Amino acid sequence: MIKQPASAASRGHRMASKGALGSQAALLLAVQWLFGVASALSGTFVPVYLWKASQSYMLIGWFALGQYALGGITFYIAGKWVKEHNKMNSLRLGIVLSGVFYFTVLMLGKQAQYYGIPLGMLSGMALGFYWLAYNVVYFEITEPDNRDRFNGLAGLLGSTAGMIAPWISGLLITTLRGDRGYQLIFTLSLVVFGIAFILSFWLAKRKHVAGPYEWTYGFRQLAERGNPWRKMFAAIVAQGVREGVFMFLVGLIVYIATKDESKLGNYTLITSLVALISFWFVGKKLNPRNRNRAMLAGTIMLGLVILPLFWKVSYSTLLMFGIGTALFLPLYIIPITSRVFDLIGQSEASVKMREELIVLREAGLIAGRLIGLSGYLILLPLNHSPSAIVWLMFGVGIAPIAGWWFLRSFLKAEEPAGSRP
Repeated sequence: MIKQPASAASRGHRMASKGALGSQAALLLAVQWLFGVASALSGTFVPVYLWKASQSYMLIGWFALGQYALGGITFYIAGKWVKEHNKMNSLRLGIVLSGVFYFTVLMLGKQAQYYGIPLGMLSGMALGFYWLAYNVVYFEITEPDNRDRFNGLAGLLGSTAGMIAPWISGLLITTLRGDRGYQLIFTLSLVVFGIAFILSFWLAKRKHVAGPYEWTYGFRQLAERGNPWRKMFAAIVAQGVREGVFMFLVGLIVYIATKDESKLGNYTLITSLVALISFWFVGKKLNPRNRNRAMLAGTIMLGLVILPLFWKVSYSTLLMFGIGTALFLPLYIIPITSRVFDLIGQSEASVKMREELIVLREAGLIAGRLIGLSGYLILLPLNHSPSAIVWLMFGVGIAPIAGWWFLRSFLKAEEPAGSRP
């Protein structure tokens, strides 16, 4: 594995041979945790807020469409800025625009239901700027021997954010009643985004001159016969199919089943606690040698945990589904995330094109999310019964198995020869 060029990582944070994480990695995790807390405080309840105002499944779908589409466009266009200028400004702009999004929802109140697509586009733009810069910086400050550890810690911290913040939000919304609770949590999100913005200035300025941004580089990888990015891209698309529906639908279904924001908060508290433990354990035990079997087990179980919902869609079966998902998702997410960034860092040439390849990764996720969302937008106008929604969840929920299938050749290559079947 070729080491990343010195300009791509801060001098004071070179990785130890045994996978230690430097202070810049810790700082990036802190910024990400704050971003996650701010997003979880309000983001979990945005679909619920829109639903309560409109009683429309389609509005939630159109909001997600605007979010995914403009998020992908932002990734593609901002890639030039991130590569050729200071990428930290993109990260900070993403934080600021996230704050603007929640401020706009706060100001619009119930009128937000009439601006589903524009609000989704604003949210997508914010997420595009933030995640593009975050992924580039993450790549620069990690290496193959500590990438699973970083992803495990990121998942663990994300779980703490998803555990505490929505629980507090649900409690506040239920206690204050009406719109006052929503106004308070949107305001709290703005404050936490502000703290994340300030903390980001302690991240080292990361500017390099690896050449101009190549707009068509990713497309050329996919057009080249035998290029490993063809299989990797297909695996990423499969990941996106599941995310395209589950990112917004699960919380909404929990609320519709219970009509109680506090129960949605309790749901996220319980499932995120399980995810916290699972991410910690998997991040500690996972390594390139056992990624293949771990990912296969994770993908199978992510499909099986949906089965209780065929019996009945209730809080208890949703909780069974949520706990199962939290338990097995790290087995899937950590290997695919680590392996795609290992592929980006496989040679000096690909390291120099990391921005273009990260944009290609996001293009795969967006394509998959739009495929999953298209199924939602086509099915729900025809039939939005609980059984139809569960079949939709099952259909997109088994997509990760295809992701493992496309990725298995990469994962098997990392196993010791004696352990391969």
